[in-house]
Amino acid sequence: MSRVTVPGPRRPREDVLDKLKPVVTKRWLSPGAWKLDVYEQLDGYQALRKALAYAPADLIAFMTESGHRGRGGAGFPVGMKWKFVPDDGNEHYLVVNADEGEPGTCKDLPLMMNDPHSVIEGIVIASYAIKASRAYVYVRGEAVHAARRLRSAVDEAKAAGYLGEDILGSGFDLEVVIHSGAGAYICGEETALLDSLEGMRGQPRLRPPFPATHGLYQKPTCINNVGTIAAVPHIVLGGAEWWKSIGSENSAGTMIYSLSGRVKRPGQYECSMGTTLKELIELAGGMEDGHELRFFTPGGSSTPMLTAEHADVPLDFDSVAKAGSILGTTALMIFSDQDCPVLACWRWLKFYAHESCGKCTPCREGNYWMVRVYERILSGQGDLGDLKILQDACKNLLGRSFCGLGDGATSCVTSSLKFFEQDYLDYIEGTKPPRFAAAAIGAH
Repeated sequence: MSRVTVPGPRRPREDVLDKLKPVVTKRWLSPGAWKLDVYEQLDGYQALRKALAYAPADLIAFMTESGHRGRGGAGFPVGMKWKFVPDDGNEHYLVVNADEGEPGTCKDLPLMMNDPHSVIEGIVIASYAIKASRAYVYVRGEAVHAARRLRSAVDEAKAAGYLGEDILGSGFDLEVVIHSGAGAYICGEETALLDSLEGMRGQPRLRPPFPATHGLYQKPTCINNVGTIAAVPHIVLGGAEWWKSIGSENSAGTMIYSLSGRVKRPGQYECSMGTTLKELIELAGGMEDGHELRFFTPGGSSTPMLTAEHADVPLDFDSVAKAGSILGTTALMIFSDQDCPVLACWRWLKFYAHESCGKCTPCREGNYWMVRVYERILSGQGDLGDLKILQDACKNLLGRSFCGLGDGATSCVTSSLKFFEQDYLDYIEGTKPPRFAAAAIGAH
């Protein structure tokens, strides 16, 4: 496997700096950016006034025209998702998925902390479009401070007339509820989130029916990610053509890329869609001294890993899919020539085995036993048959689980076997020393 050295100059080149597009993140560094008065000084709630001049159907058509796609992982067209909610006279709900739990992902949390009113404004606009009179934000349980910021923003917005009855004299009413979960990764799956929101154990539902027609309390429901919703006010203000002009074909706008791992300046970088990993690493100051890029995840641990040979792949929905992975949550965990892909997979699988809700057998049993196989390999006790066991386990997980947790857990296994089979063989054949003692299997 060839390796690519990604240089990291002190100051990125001008063409790379041009990739930075602070749109959703433009207020983050403003003093007191989370406060209503600061938000209003920086175009806050101007998009809402503009949106309320549209008919709901026209607002949906506008969002469809913008090409805006979901920022939560699947990249589903937002306008189409809004349109799926039937105009049937029933009570409708908007649910915002703020249960950010994908390993390596950290873009929704700072967004809620630094600019909560953008989320609230986006919620009001989206709720108006789908004719929802009540919206819920499901916040991950550990994100205590973010939930407080959101609740404070709701109170400020309501006092200013942006929430509640007859918003800005439009005749539109909306109540927003901030709900804190209990820190279960499975509740990031939209139907498990709905069950949790209803007070039940968070487990994925069998589909169909889908949430658009039978969602929260079996009513028509639209579920959007925090980043998806926070971009809505900017799109309404800037216009559909402006949003499409920033990104790449079929991937409009900007994306917050979360960089972690072997880079000098890890963090969130909002760039135009289609920015490459090589460019992002340059923006992040380059690789750590003495390290060379070897592999990375384009969208968190539940997306197939890519290698240094993919450093020039545009990080947009279509290009990453063509390369054999998924853009996902754009959680770029960056590993070097000093990191072991087998050990990384073991750690990720430990997470998935722990977070599996246990509802379906393939996920509950498959992840548990794959962890044991990895521990056998990493302790120097594995054999060639273990690679076949891992492949068979992944075949029985992929597409046979109630939700994407089971599918995502296979990604690191199959992709690492594809690109780094020799690393597995080195442990099995004894050319690489064991990572831990055989007696410690199951204790990690």
